[in-house]
Amino acid sequence: MRGGRRVAAVGGVSLDLRAGECLALVGESGCGKSVLASALLGLLPGNAEVRGTALLDEVDLLSADERVLARRVRGRRLGLIPQSPAAHLTPVRTVRSQLVETVREITGTRGATARRRAEEVAARAAFPGDHLDRYPHELSGGLAQRAATALALVGDAPVLLADEPTTGLDRDLVEHTVDELRRHADQGRGLLVITHDLAAAERIADRIAVMYAGRIVETGPAPGFFGDPGPAHPYARALLAALPERDFTPIPGMPPDLDALPAGCAFAPRCARADDRCRRLPELLDGVACHHPLLRPPGEEPRA
Repeated sequence: MRGGRRVAAVGGVSLDLRAGECLALVGESGCGKSVLASALLGLLPGNAEVRGTALLDEVDLLSADERVLARRVRGRRLGLIPQSPAAHLTPVRTVRSQLVETVREITGTRGATARRRAEEVAARAAFPGDHLDRYPHELSGGLAQRAATALALVGDAPVLLADEPTTGLDRDLVEHTVDELRRHADQGRGLLVITHDLAAAERIADRIAVMYAGRIVETGPAPGFFGDPGPAHPYARALLAALPERDFTPIPGMPPDLDALPAGCAFAPRCARADDRCRRLPELLDGVACHHPLLRPPGEEPRA
């Protein structure tokens, strides 16, 4: 709810994530990516309504109560690197003490073994050992990000949800972080990365899902998305074209407010290919939700 009005922040999303795979969810800020992450972890505001099913093993994340999520899911089955790491760190505890406590809670280890494990995950996240006894307010944004990454890696959860895991990091640390997350997936775990950093997504992802105005508009293998044949949805194509290392062409216009979406295709007001058919909401067919997908084979008519 916003100002007494009901807002459909995310709708019609259907995704799957396999063991050993990285799925990158990309899109402009405000499109609903982090709302989806919060829904999976039961972290939405109390007035939010969630419908649907999100199965992790035998647990439906969307209908599970707080007790189940806290004791069986968060950190154990589903790890989180949060979008705002400073808000998830306890301000009156040092990074070391928070890491050691998390190791004890999730793995059951104690004493020197727990302290050693805390130092190991800090190193994996490139968090400097000489900063472990600092408090969150003494950390830069990049250090807070690395501390949050270390906390998420403690339990080696079967599924890791990384929400903008490279925020505040320089390019070398971005590469270190995404390579560490890639190793996490290569060891047989699922990895969902939510990011607007398409360079990081290209480096780490097996598959790409593109979100616009709360809906998935394209999904497909990462090599074909970033290479040949490229994205089929005009919005996804424009995202790539906006990169400095590509055309560096900004997408015209602004994303719509989620409480004032246009009828039909939400991207139509910004799309040069839009026509009267775009007044109908397109279905996700063959991995793309568009009445005028790019790279359509010659002579093939758009699906109704």
